[in-house]
Amino acid sequence: HTHTDSQHSYSLLRGYCLSTFAMLAWLLSLHLCYASVLWLALRVLGSGLCICAAFLLGYVAFRGSCHYCGVEGEMVPAEDKPGTDHDNLVEGMYLGELRDMLKKYLQDEKIESTVSRTTHPSGSSEGTALAAEILETFKDLHMDHTWTDSHYATLQFPSRIQRNSLWMVDSQGEVLEEIPLEDPDSYCAYSATGTATGGVVYVNYGRQQDFDWLQSSGVSVVGCVVVMRVGGGVSYAEKVLLAQKAGAGGALIYPDPADISQDPRRLGLNSYTAISEHVHLGSGDPFTPGFPSFNHTQFPPTQSSGLPVIPAQPISANVASKLLSQLTGPVCPRGWQGRLPYVRCVLGRGFTSADGRRIRMGVYNTMTPVLLNNIFSSLEGRIEPDQYIIMGAQRDAWGPGAVKAGVGTAILLELARTFSNMVQNGFYPRRSLLFVSWDAGDFGNVGATEWLEGYLSMLHLKAVAYFSLDQAVMGKPKSHSITFIKPLYLNSGAYSFTAFGGVPAMELRFNEDSRPYPFVNTPLDTSGRLQEVLGGRLGVVGRSLGELVGLMVLRLAHDHILPLRITTYSHTALQFSAQLNKHSAELQARGLSPQWVFSARGDYSRAAETLQEAILNSDVQDETMTRIYNTRMMRVEYYFLSQYVSVVETPFRHVLHGRGEHTLSALTEHLSLLTSDPRRFNEALFRRQLALFTWTLQGAANALSGDIWNIDNVF
Repeated sequence: HTHTDSQHSYSLLRGYCLSTFAMLAWLLSLHLCYASVLWLALRVLGSGLCICAAFLLGYVAFRGSCHYCGVEGEMVPAEDKPGTDHDNLVEGMYLGELRDMLKKYLQDEKIESTVSRTTHPSGSSEGTALAAEILETFKDLHMDHTWTDSHYATLQFPSRIQRNSLWMVDSQGEVLEEIPLEDPDSYCAYSATGTATGGVVYVNYGRQQDFDWLQSSGVSVVGCVVVMRVGGGVSYAEKVLLAQKAGAGGALIYPDPADISQDPRRLGLNSYTAISEHVHLGSGDPFTPGFPSFNHTQFPPTQSSGLPVIPAQPISANVASKLLSQLTGPVCPRGWQGRLPYVRCVLGRGFTSADGRRIRMGVYNTMTPVLLNNIFSSLEGRIEPDQYIIMGAQRDAWGPGAVKAGVGTAILLELARTFSNMVQNGFYPRRSLLFVSWDAGDFGNVGATEWLEGYLSMLHLKAVAYFSLDQAVMGKPKSHSITFIKPLYLNSGAYSFTAFGGVPAMELRFNEDSRPYPFVNTPLDTSGRLQEVLGGRLGVVGRSLGELVGLMVLRLAHDHILPLRITTYSHTALQFSAQLNKHSAELQARGLSPQWVFSARGDYSRAAETLQEAILNSDVQDETMTRIYNTRMMRVEYYFLSQYVSVVETPFRHVLHGRGEHTLSALTEHLSLLTSDPRRFNEALFRRQLALFTWTLQGAANALSGDIWNIDNVF
């Protein structure tokens, strides 16, 4: 583009982003997704703005003639929006000046130049040098505080002595041929090591419904090596765990052309490239679950229950095609057919040859203790310095990592530079701003989780919100539309903050829904390819994303009353109450009453509405009451952490966003067995699940009520 073209492109993109910003933030306060988790995608001139929010940051918007979205997603005029914004009445002009200042200081050139730098794996000398460089960059910005938070964690890397391998063997186990892994450096971190030998079964995406279908159709995967494709809404860790539970002996995961473009001429993946990903069903160091990996702490030997016990290895589409093209067995069901060339979709488990051949896979990754360095910098709040608004991005990547780590790091540094300039030119943030460069993000957000584990006892009192900038720019601008997609996912950089730490969190991303960025976690994730995908506008799009995050942070740092919406969870509880009501006859026949849940939901709803009403009618200049209201709101996520499960065994304790039998999703699935498969319904387990969820909900209601004498004690 010429300079004029670039300015015009930026004006269009920025104008669209800003005109929709108030709508985006209002949508976050609506009841649009299960358990209040919203992943909103707006195609910004073609790329979608994906917002994953684990807490509804409801009124993080600015004044203007923007339009808002109604409950069903329809557009409604701004003057019809519900609620009242205190800060539209006080200090509005000052906030407007700050917005202008933010837009003035943000620079797309610096974002583009930072992304062009190569990222490095955790534990490497290059990675250590990059951490030191970011530390010096923060210091040069004249921040109030800059420091390093170090942890000793156990990471897994490919062996330098013996490469992971794949062989075809005969019925006696003798090697017939070695199947070359065309991308030998790819691997699944935290895979079990050793060999697995067996027949091959194709299991589609490796989702629970895929394994359920195979079982109902009489196709056994016990002792087999399962082949599954990337995607399907489940992470590698979930795929491998489900395969393990089904009795498989090993797992191979490949990118199918049906899901990930594999035409290099059109910015697609090469057919000989595999995609790496960790397979620990959890986050943080799996050998110190629930505890920080500080060098001076002495814990007894333990490990996460989310570590797999079967080997797993990523393979390329070429290798998958070689294996699947030789299979015999039942024809795949509709919807399982991929686009591998010359492959007729059958399930396996045998091969077309009559010599009883099987597959043997060998995984020889090694565990290595690594010093991790999280780099922190902060601007101290002038009125409430002990309240933190945190922005973070992972620094490491497998391969060049332009999207995986480069973009997020670039936006993080640019936001730090921008807010520092604003402070030097008259901005006095009410609350403190923290900027964090995380280490070992590719291994399951290890650096971020270890920090959470180390400071959990204080963070739930002080962390207002967390914004993840990981993989922030992945799409190319083209057209306008709105799409609601999916909830926050396990591998998100924001997930642990809410599911483990009880901190309100959000992740934003420009994403192209019709053509997903194919190069993440491969050696092809370079700044050059990202520039091609974005039509040469990396800096422009990166700045637009940074501006959106900056505006939300500005509201949280400036407003007297935090723009958090606390009433949405009552709707989630109401939806569950309705499901219980549908099964009331079956429950009563078993001596179970849903009345406890109905009562707890009512108490939470009344407490949330009462607090919301008190806030709307409050005097924002009353610092004491403002502090009380803000504290109660920002701790809502913490109230929903189950106190009845072990943080070691079940780290994701959040009953709405976590994982495990204590969650509302597990309770709902169990409830559905009353009609779908009554023989599998476990009454004793259900009683426990229902009681623990009810008391967690009641505890949240009690905490929101405030003073002990305001709590309904007839529950």
